[in-house]
Amino acid sequence: MNDTTKRPLTLRDVSEASGVSEMTVSRVLRNRGDVSDATRKRVLAAAKELGYVPNQIAGSLASQRVNLVAVIIPSLGNMVFPEVLNGINQVFDDTPLQPVVGVTDYLPEKEERVLYEMLSWRPSGVIMAGLEHSDAARAMMKNAGIPVVEIMDTDGRAVDSMVGISHRRAGMEMAKAILKQGYEHIGFLGTKMPLDHRARKRFEGLTEGLGKAGVEIEARDFYEGGSALAKGREMTQTMLEKNPDLDFLYFSNDMIGAGGLLYLLDQGIDVPGQIGLAGFNGVELLQGLPRQLATMDACRLDIGRQAAQIIIDRNTDGADQAPVHTTLTPTISFGDTLRRDRRV
Repeated sequence: MNDTTKRPLTLRDVSEASGVSEMTVSRVLRNRGDVSDATRKRVLAAAKELGYVPNQIAGSLASQRVNLVAVIIPSLGNMVFPEVLNGINQVFDDTPLQPVVGVTDYLPEKEERVLYEMLSWRPSGVIMAGLEHSDAARAMMKNAGIPVVEIMDTDGRAVDSMVGISHRRAGMEMAKAILKQGYEHIGFLGTKMPLDHRARKRFEGLTEGLGKAGVEIEARDFYEGGSALAKGREMTQTMLEKNPDLDFLYFSNDMIGAGGLLYLLDQGIDVPGQIGLAGFNGVELLQGLPRQLATMDACRLDIGRQAAQIIIDRNTDGADQAPVHTTLTPTISFGDTLRRDRRV
């Protein structure tokens, strides 16, 4: 099959790839009948390599799609994704399409399972967070025969369409803002590292931006667990105890950034005079802090809206099926934790 093929894979494709009959393929995939272990392994390997997903819609619906759109995100606990879902739902609201959400917990193997199950119901499209996926997941998306939109990130190669921001560019822009205000001793604190590829790319952009000015990151803390105010306080305290000369802290997200801010205020530290802070995502819930955290808007609502619109457009009879690649431009909000009056 070539890259332009849009029809879904069939039992015949798996049969030809594995060298056994379609009936045998069906038995293996339904886990029915007497099939040798060697044949079973050969069929399952061929199906996985092709990205084939069995169709669980029975009877007269077997050759049709349902009005469901698979939306696969890494977390419901992260305040970023509800706004993306809101944007998707707003656009689908006056259409027959309905989003169905799956959560991967940032785990590639779970992403495979969620995608497999959702594709088995033959949805009208897939909206998937991120660009980094296993070979099996990419094969499933590529050969599903439906529009696929990868969201949040555009620093990489999309299977089909993508809508998001350049996280590397976001990190570089933050580096420029930090240096412009005269900060020189910078630390980075991140959660869900290294599974959060978008946070990693922001760190890489920050490092590159600072490096162009001859400045290096002086401290970093990569935490594998999730984000929370308490964790932000703890990480900030630990980093400053080990690195008391730091004058700026860049957090991978607003939640731990808010925890850092609260810790510094409790310690009576001058923010942003003695230490400047910035997070990422522009989470509105945190606007009630004693001081507004400097951050960068991730264009979440627009990403959700545009992804949903691509699915609608591609499901229209006679529509252009060419992939759509859209990179949005986030803006920095200086808040009360990043100086704005110094020019260097």
